[in-house]
Amino acid sequence: MKRGRLLLACLALSTLCATAPVAARDYSEQRQPCRDADPLRQPFFGDLHVHTRYSLDASTQGTRTTPDQAYQFARGEKLGIQPWLENGKSLRSLQLDRPLDFAMVSDHAELIGEVHMCNTPEVQGYDSWQCLLYRHWPRGAFYLFNFMSSMRATHMGQCGEDDALCLQAARVPWGEMLQAAEQHYDRSADCDFTSFVGYEWTGLRAEGGGNLHRNVVFRNAEVPELPVSFIDAPAPERLWSALDQRCIDAQGACDALVIPHNSNMSAGAMFDGLGDGGAAMSADYASRRSRMEPVVEIMQHKGASECYYEAGVSVDELCAFEQLPIDNIAGYGNPPRPDTGFVREVLGRGLALQAELGADPYRFGFIASTDTHLGTPGAAQEGDFLGHGGAGEPSRDAVPPGLPDKLEYNPGGLAVVWAEENSRDALFDALRRRETYGTSGPRITSRFFAGWDYPEDLCFRPDRIERAYAGGVPMGGELNGADGDAPRFLVLASQDPGSQAWPGMPLQRLQVIKGRLDDQGRYREQVIDVAGDPHNGATVDTRSCQPRGEGFAQLCAVWSDKDFDPQERAWYYARVVENPSCRWSQRICIANGVDCSRPETIGDGLEGCCAAEHRPVLQERAWTSPIWYNPAP
Repeated sequence: MKRGRLLLACLALSTLCATAPVAARDYSEQRQPCRDADPLRQPFFGDLHVHTRYSLDASTQGTRTTPDQAYQFARGEKLGIQPWLENGKSLRSLQLDRPLDFAMVSDHAELIGEVHMCNTPEVQGYDSWQCLLYRHWPRGAFYLFNFMSSMRATHMGQCGEDDALCLQAARVPWGEMLQAAEQHYDRSADCDFTSFVGYEWTGLRAEGGGNLHRNVVFRNAEVPELPVSFIDAPAPERLWSALDQRCIDAQGACDALVIPHNSNMSAGAMFDGLGDGGAAMSADYASRRSRMEPVVEIMQHKGASECYYEAGVSVDELCAFEQLPIDNIAGYGNPPRPDTGFVREVLGRGLALQAELGADPYRFGFIASTDTHLGTPGAAQEGDFLGHGGAGEPSRDAVPPGLPDKLEYNPGGLAVVWAEENSRDALFDALRRRETYGTSGPRITSRFFAGWDYPEDLCFRPDRIERAYAGGVPMGGELNGADGDAPRFLVLASQDPGSQAWPGMPLQRLQVIKGRLDDQGRYREQVIDVAGDPHNGATVDTRSCQPRGEGFAQLCAVWSDKDFDPQERAWYYARVVENPSCRWSQRICIANGVDCSRPETIGDGLEGCCAAEHRPVLQERAWTSPIWYNPAP
């Protein structure tokens, strides 16, 4: 982060930014120390879920973005996207109004060799029937991919697991991903941008479908010769074992962590409380999962995974936020259920497993990302959303009329990491310790601490962040064994400062969400407003998207849990909620002059503007990683 942006973040949260030199960090690879290192840590905004032309479901929809171009986009350059003219010019383009601090290209490990082979005439296998299918019936190739991957077999039938042809072809895109990440990683003292090496492991449950997808993030440029795919390791524990064998336990500096995503579309399979294959979970499995999977993706293009909502049943109405109408990424049409895989319920299940096994496999920090299939990391703004490809509206051959994506999808979110500096090691360490949070797109800044002796006036002290660290733990941390006093929580947030083109939206309120196991072992939840005003009267005019009413530029609270029981296991996280604003779909409906009372204004592709399921208004938000309380033994 540049010095000016650091100052803005410090002023926005009234922190006491360090001026003393920071102790030299031991880096796992050669680089210069960062000039703007801060022991009280800084917020860095990024995207760890990005697909380029080497992902089958991106390439079959016309994505030509290279890993190098994806990083250029993340750093602020304009990018052309499909559809393409015969002369190679794009009909659409995107550009971030503010560059990211970090990003990772995460192309599917499965089929990267075949995708390269079928797009490169000089490569052996280009004329195979599988490649003919890929080039002339791309959607058919995509469906074959889903079917064959669910059967844990070679997706397109061209190459087996040990087939030298495809293994050799896979080295080209993997090498290009490594080269692009290396080229764009700023190893100078400026520490302007961090690029991670990584990929997506694209797992599906064989029986009844269910998403098991995970993104793998490597600490540095020392990585395995090829990514470990679902074909190589067709279960999460086998993925962890392969990463241990080929990376973490191998000689050298290789290190990795795993981020589950889209649990909302896992049909309950992602976090079912069992070991792989349906066996009872062991303490060893639970500990291993906690070590390998420290954070979870709480929101992306294919929906939010925070919590389940059902009208007339759910108490927390803010759970009705970007909830997809289906529960399965494999294409099955069951509606979502409370146990589909929503993260809040999963955190509660983790408390029960901790009590039973002595280890919590679901002790997750939070991030968000886009899951873009256009190679456009960080393109999470409602006002210029053109879709993200993947399972969304296809635009390979023509610009989709009307709405550019399916109504149920959204622009995705951003990952935010609190770290001393913008280097791979510092960001990776923050992911490992879970000092992270996710936003639904805005660059909201938020912090969350817990301790036993925070003073009531901590919000008003200029050294409040230093005191919070000294007397407690930040988001992602754990409090142990109380004598009976309730912990106190410091919760802070500042609104997205915005840009000239897209001003930031004021905040409405700060909330603390608590989950606990009562004395009967039953899981309970509470949602508590701790700052701001849920009844501030703020609205948005859905005819113009003009916001109305007042909000807050900053919010801060010191909150104590009055219902605290030192014998109960519990977790807490903070949710920051903006004033209402127009959703991406409503903005496009307005721009096209749609008036649902006049059918003649509803043009081709704009029928969704007047559909019963259309949500014209949303409240953007941020979710901090939880803090856990562990009773004394």
